[in-house]
Amino acid sequence: MLLSAALAPLGLWARARRWRYLFPPGESPRGLVAAVMIGYMANNVLPLRAGELVRVYVAARRRGGGFWMILATLIVERVLDSLTIVLILGSLVLLMPVPAIFRATATVLLAVDAGAAAVLISLAAAPGRFRALTAWALARRPRLEHRVQTGLATFARGLDGIRSPRHVVPLLVWTVVVWACPAAAAWTMLRALDLALPWIAGWTVLAFVGLGVSIPSAPGYVGVFHYAAALAVGLFGVPPTAAAAYALLLHAAQTISVTLVGWLYLLREHVSLGEAVRSRPASEFPASADGAC
Repeated sequence: MLLSAALAPLGLWARARRWRYLFPPGESPRGLVAAVMIGYMANNVLPLRAGELVRVYVAARRRGGGFWMILATLIVERVLDSLTIVLILGSLVLLMPVPAIFRATATVLLAVDAGAAAVLISLAAAPGRFRALTAWALARRPRLEHRVQTGLATFARGLDGIRSPRHVVPLLVWTVVVWACPAAAAWTMLRALDLALPWIAGWTVLAFVGLGVSIPSAPGYVGVFHYAAALAVGLFGVPPTAAAAYALLLHAAQTISVTLVGWLYLLREHVSLGEAVRSRPASEFPASADGAC
């Protein structure tokens, strides 16, 4: 159980390492580990995945600005993660029966990801066309057009990371690590409860929970997480009572460890969740208090 709990922040550390390669080549932003830890901690205590906004705020605060560029890297990360979940679930469909509700959810998620990927690729490949379209749409409001064009240019720069050939291999390697950690955490919790299930059970829990929490929900994904995890192990013949106990303990182990580590980083960064949530996207944030920008 301790190993399962420790794998949660370890997976977030790997996510921060991968996030670095979504930034423009040559840029080495600091504070990404702190931003990820604090953001995921905030997701555990705030509704509707508000921790994503907190995460961008902390990274921009450390960097000294660039909210929209950092937001672009986060959107790319979310599309990449969603496609990975769909790929994992698609592989599971070939090996075992998957409930219809998850197949339908995966289909919808794949359609959304395809649309988002098409927009991001178009913006990265032809930013001039987007600027021309914006100029045409806002021709009668020049001040608004100027602000939108400025934000769009900054956002487009946040896509430079995925356009760099030298970032492809590190992104793929770290993506494997990012998803192997929670799969291992799910499987080690099974072993802790003396549920001798194969390694694929951990990936099944990961895929089901990943699909469940992809939709904004209650703080800490309460309810959605438990339903998905219990349903996943139920496919391997685990009785409902044992499946519910497993879901509760896995969620507690993941939530407590991430919240504790994130809280420690929050104290270190001298920032409050309220300050981050109330922040305005257009703002340029000052350097952190310890000068580590």
